[in-house]
Order: sequence, then structure tokens, then C-alpha cells
Amino acid sequence: MMNTNQEYQTTLALVAYLFDYPDTDWWAKLSDCLDMSKKLTCQQNRQVLLDTLNYIETMGQQEYEDLYVRTFEFSSNTNLYLTMHDRTDFGKQAREMLAFKNLFLDNGFDLDKELPDFLPAILELCASLPAEQASKVLTTARPKIELLRQRFVEGRLAHTFLLDIILTEADELEGKTA
Repeated sequence: MMNTNQEYQTTLALVAYLFDYPDTDWWAKLSDCLDMSKKLTCQQNRQVLLDTLNYIETMGQQEYEDLYVRTFEFSSNTNLYLTMHDRTDFGKQAREMLAFKNLFLDNGFDLDKELPDFLPAILELCASLPAEQASKVLTTARPKIELLRQRFVEGRLAHTFLLDIILTEADELEGKTA
């Protein structure tokens, strides 16, 4: 088992990993995710992660990759880019994108390969930060994560439960830093 300070970091890193594109390397490291998930002390998060991993493994590589692409890459409603869900005002979207970029820069990170509103990148950032800074990042992203969660619920996606973990961790971090 791990201490609570490390727990949110591990939990967010695992969720980030599960939201990443399932390439060959991703599949090779899935058993590591299972091992790390089993060590979490929060029973609810542990169970959601174990259930999600079981769901992915039961579905199998080809079927899961097809689902991933349909859900997160080809759907404007459920993609993992948090500023893409309200694209009626492109000026607002640009300002939001800049705000996400600044979350990385303000915490000493920059992104080479991903846009700063990509949910796994935001979660990886949070997993690398002390609780107070991680809480601020999640507070900024929360309205977009909640919107994405609503879209996942409407789409009846199993990944909704991973978003619940993020929101639970955000609440926990806010409680610790308030």
C-alpha cells in the first residue's frame, strides 16, 4: 500500500495512462497498470481501475482499439481535448487553450507532442505536482471534465467511471489544500 500523498499521483497517472492511445507499448505495460491499481488504498478507485482493466482485457486489443478511435478520436462529443466540446466561440476556445498552456508553463513544464488541453497530459501534469498545485490545475479543468463526463454518460461509456475518479481526486485534493 502507498501513502496518501503518493496515492493521488499514482491514481491520476493510472487514469491518464488508461486514457492514452492503446498502441503496442501501451498494451505491453497494461499488466503494470494492473499491479499498480491493486496497491491503491482507496477501495472505490482501486475497484474502478480494476474493473476498467478487466473490461479492456476482456474486449481484446482490436475491439478496444476500434472503440478507442471511434470514441476519443472521431467523436467531437467525447474526444479528450477539453476545449473542443464548446466550439461555438473560437476566440473563447483560443483563450481556454492558452489558459491550459499556462497551467503547464506555470508549473515548469511544456508540451512537445500534445495540445495542452489533452486530458491525459493534464492528468500527468497533476500526477507530477505537489497536492496544492495539482488541486489548482484540476480546479481549472473541472468544468470541462464535468462537461466531458456528461457526454460520456449520454454515450453510455464505461470510461465515465474514470472521469469520476478524477473528480473524486479533485475533491480530495481541494479538501487537503483548503
